[in-house]
Amino acid sequence: MRSGPRKPSIIVTAGPTREKIDPVRFLSNYSTGTFGYEIAKAAKAAGNRVILISGPTAIEPPEGVKFIGVESALEMRKAVLKEFKKAGCLIMAAAVSDWRVVKIARQKIRRARGRKRIELIANPDILAEAGRVKGSRVLVGFALETENLETNALRKLLDKKIDLVIANRHNRRREAFGDNKTTVVMIDRYGNRRVLRNKTKQELAKIILDRALSINI
Repeated sequence: MRSGPRKPSIIVTAGPTREKIDPVRFLSNYSTGTFGYEIAKAAKAAGNRVILISGPTAIEPPEGVKFIGVESALEMRKAVLKEFKKAGCLIMAAAVSDWRVVKIARQKIRRARGRKRIELIANPDILAEAGRVKGSRVLVGFALETENLETNALRKLLDKKIDLVIANRHNRRREAFGDNKTTVVMIDRYGNRRVLRNKTKQELAKIILDRALSINI
């Protein structure tokens, strides 16, 4: 008996990255990784081959996925671009640090009076790099904004040549990181816009996955 058409491999990135300052300190953000892990779980449940590339989190990877643990943005970039060669879809749910330290101190930086300057350099834009070489593959990005939500999300979609952007707003009443229910705006490459209000991350994961896999390049 012949099996049906093989479903595409899906890469999902999740969690924060950590950028070392010295042996005991790092730059990072508040991402818990929940959103990315829920998307990976939904993709696996739908019968896809899933590669989960994750920064440090407290969450156990879903059973049956290929798990690649990373720490820094540079490590995530290396893993994503390697796996992307064989995948059909990349969903960049990770909160990748925009900056890293130019020179990591070999020893713990000691407390001293006055100011301490730490020089930063921009990290590579992984999603933009994937967008330049994506061909017929589907790219999904996320936009966390404090202002001009849809304007900034549309700019990201166009500038980085992605197919679907999920935008949400960080505000004092509801945290984007760690809160299981959230409201997002989903905009695709055709200009279709959908507001998903007060959904759990489990609910959003399935909706986002279904929309991503329905896009025809």
